[in-house]
Amino acid sequence: MLRLALFALAFAYSLVLPAWGGSIALVLSERGGTYADFSGTLEEALVGSNWSVSTRLLADTLPPLAGQADVVVTVGGEALRKALSRGDSPPIIATLLPRQSYEKILSEFRKPGRITAIYLDQPAARQAAFLSHLLPGAKKMGMLFSVETRNVVGQYRLAFANAGLSLDSEDADTEGALLPALNGILGRTNVLVAIPDSTIYKRNNIKAILITAFRYQRPVIGYSPAFVNAGALAALHSTPAQIARQTADMIIAHGTSLPAPSGPTQFAIAINTNVAQSLGLNVPDEAALRRAMAGEREAK
Repeated sequence: MLRLALFALAFAYSLVLPAWGGSIALVLSERGGTYADFSGTLEEALVGSNWSVSTRLLADTLPPLAGQADVVVTVGGEALRKALSRGDSPPIIATLLPRQSYEKILSEFRKPGRITAIYLDQPAARQAAFLSHLLPGAKKMGMLFSVETRNVVGQYRLAFANAGLSLDSEDADTEGALLPALNGILGRTNVLVAIPDSTIYKRNNIKAILITAFRYQRPVIGYSPAFVNAGALAALHSTPAQIARQTADMIIAHGTSLPAPSGPTQFAIAINTNVAQSLGLNVPDEAALRRAMAGEREAK
């Protein structure tokens, strides 16, 4: 009887032990900026765990990774590409890149291996909830898609419909198709919702897209603070620090047994009040939007 009790106690204790630890190689696409934010937060989030960052490496000077770490965390698309090109990587967690970039890079190498990702893309249902509370009077949403993003049209259409919104879309696979598609969608909808798509939202296209939308008096919802600073009304996004904390949580919970790729669990909101005033829109502030979105989740 005593032996059975001791066994039960040992088993219960094993359930609360922290995951086994190890070393992490952090591969950064660039120095400074968002990459430094990610790096610093990841190390802070790992304090008190059995995991630590053993080395920081830049993608353009990446040495062989075999034997250097138990897990590799890549930050940005270039870091992932260089880590995969080594051919000797431990399990990889790819971060700070959109889903289509992750899938495109994987298709370039076509190699098996233990790899997962935390995408930058916000879940469609979260985006729909954000739009519902940001612009409650706007029901007709417009989106532009290219071959990069056309496979997600269905999930956005379903998520928007569940939130009482309709989704209209246009294809813009080429430079020549962009302006006609943009004019068409802006003429039929209340809001242009942008998602990460390197074919459409190139750096040299964004200004023209924003000017055209303003001419139609249509707000644009972006996907980054930079987009909002450029003239979008608002953006639902995740910061490097938030993604770093999620990465730390994943490593502590799963170790080298990597879960499936997923979107961000935490998010931030950016609003351009000057654009709101120019369009005559009275939009809630970030705190009010968070409360409304949290209340909706609790109600479900």
